[in-house]
Amino acid sequence: MTTTLDHWEPALSVRQVLTLERVLAGEPEVVAGAAQLDRAVRWVHVAEAADVGVMLSGGEMVLTTGVLLAGDEGAQAEYIQSLHRAEAAAVVLGLGRAFPAPPDVMRRAAERCGLPMVVLHRPFPFAELTEEVQSRLVRRKFAAVSLSEAVRTSLTGLITAGAPLQRLLDDIAHHSACPVVVTNLAHRVLATAGERPAVDDVLRDWERIARQAGGSEGDGWIRAELGGRGERWGQILLCGYRGDTATGRLLADRAAEALVLHRMLAGNSAHTWEEQSAQSLLTDLVSGVVPARQLLPRARAAGLPVNRRTFVPLVVRDGDPAELDRVLRLLGLPGLVAELADGATAVLLSLARDQDAAVLTANFAARLTQTVVAAADPRTAWDDVPAGMREARHVADAVASGALDLPAVVRLKDVHLRGLIRLLRDDPHVQSFAERELDGLLCDSGSGEGLLAVLRTYLATGRNKSRTAQLHHVSRPALYRRLEAIQTRLGVDLDDFEQAASVHIALLAHDAQQG
Repeated sequence: MTTTLDHWEPALSVRQVLTLERVLAGEPEVVAGAAQLDRAVRWVHVAEAADVGVMLSGGEMVLTTGVLLAGDEGAQAEYIQSLHRAEAAAVVLGLGRAFPAPPDVMRRAAERCGLPMVVLHRPFPFAELTEEVQSRLVRRKFAAVSLSEAVRTSLTGLITAGAPLQRLLDDIAHHSACPVVVTNLAHRVLATAGERPAVDDVLRDWERIARQAGGSEGDGWIRAELGGRGERWGQILLCGYRGDTATGRLLADRAAEALVLHRMLAGNSAHTWEEQSAQSLLTDLVSGVVPARQLLPRARAAGLPVNRRTFVPLVVRDGDPAELDRVLRLLGLPGLVAELADGATAVLLSLARDQDAAVLTANFAARLTQTVVAAADPRTAWDDVPAGMREARHVADAVASGALDLPAVVRLKDVHLRGLIRLLRDDPHVQSFAERELDGLLCDSGSGEGLLAVLRTYLATGRNKSRTAQLHHVSRPALYRRLEAIQTRLGVDLDDFEQAASVHIALLAHDAQQG
C-alpha cells in the first residue's frame, strides 16, 4: 500500500474542467485529442513561453494565447511536442489576434500525440479559469484529508473494540457507498459488504470481474492489495465507486491498512477468513432464511463449482474443521467446510455428475477419526441443497442423542424412531407425554438420574441384560434390583413390549429435549 496523503494529489479530468460554468463562457471546442479527455488535471499553468515544457512536471492544463508562436509553424509543432514530452494534461488556446482560427499545424501535432487541444472562441480571462480550477483542487484536497481521517478514526475504533471483520467491511461500504469485496489471491470471495441487491449483482458477474481483477482500474473498480512483510494474501475491491478515482484509491488504501491491522491483532490468517466465508454461506443454507437462489452467486464466487453438479450435504459430529478441509484437499473433492453450533461441522461436497457420491462420501468418512458423519441424499438441484443440509443436521442431532452401532456414514434411514422423535421434540404433546411417562424417575434428581442412565442403556441394547450390566460395570443381580426399582417407580412392566416401547419413546423425547 503506497498511496498516502503525502503522495496523493487531487485531480479533475479535462472533461470536467470543460464543463465548468466559467469555462463554458469562453465557448470551448475540442479540436484534437478528444479520446483523451479523461486525463487528470493536477494543476493549471498560464504560459506564453515557447519552451514551457521544461517548466512542467506532468498533469498540467496549459493556457496560452500563442502570441509567441504566430507565424512559425516549426515552433508551433515543437510547442505541442514539448507539452507531450512533459506529460501535460491538455493545452487550451485562446483565439484572438495571434490565432483567429485553430492553427492546423498545432491541431495535427496534438492529434498525433494524443494531447487534448481546446480552443476558446470568445475572449476569456485566464485568471478566472485558474482561480476556479485551483480552488476546486484545494477543496478536494481538504475533503480528502477529512475523509481519510474520518475513515481511519472509525476503523481504528472498531478494531480497538474487537469488532469482527464483517463490521469493518460494513463501515467501509458505508463510507464508499458501493459494494466492497475481499478476495484471496485466487480471486475467491472471502467477504462482502454493501447493499444486498448491489452485492448480489457484483457476485452474479463475478467470474468476469475476477478475470479483470488483476488488470487496470476503471469505471469505479478500485482495488488495494492486502499483505505485509513482503507477502501478499488478498485484495479489497471497491466495486463501482462513484467518486473520483484518486479519492477511491485513498479509501481503498485506508481500508486495506485497517484489514491488515485487524488480521495482525486477531492473529487471523487468510484461511480463517475463508472459513468465515464458508460458515456464513452454510449457516444461511442450513437456516433457510435466505432463499437458495440468492445464495448461488455467493457459492460460485467462493469457488464452489455449481454448474451441473451433484451436491452432498454432510454434518460431522466432533470434527475439526481444519482436518475436514485437509481431507477434502487430499481427496481432491471440491467443497465448503464450516463449523456450526453444538460441536457440529457442516460440509457441502460438489461432485461431477458422473462421480459416485456414495463411494466418495465413504472414502471421506474413512479418513476421519472418532467422528460420526451424517449425510443427506445427494441433490442435483441447488434449490434442494438447504433441505439436504437440514436433513443432515437432523441426522447428526439424532445420532448425538445416543444411538449405538451405527455405520460410518449415517443417513436418515439409520436413525429410525430416534430421528422422528428428534423432529417432534418441541411439540407440547410430546413433551407432556415424556414427563408423564418418566415422572417417577424425573421427580428424584438423586437416584433418579442413575436409574435413567440404566434404563437408557437397557432399552438401547434391545433389553439385553447381560450387555447392560457389562456397560454399567455391575453384576447381574445388582442390575435386576435396579430394573425392579425402575419398574416400580414408573409403574410399568418392561417385559411387556408395548409398555417398554412407550417408555422408550418417552425417554427418546426427554433426551431430545435436553439435547
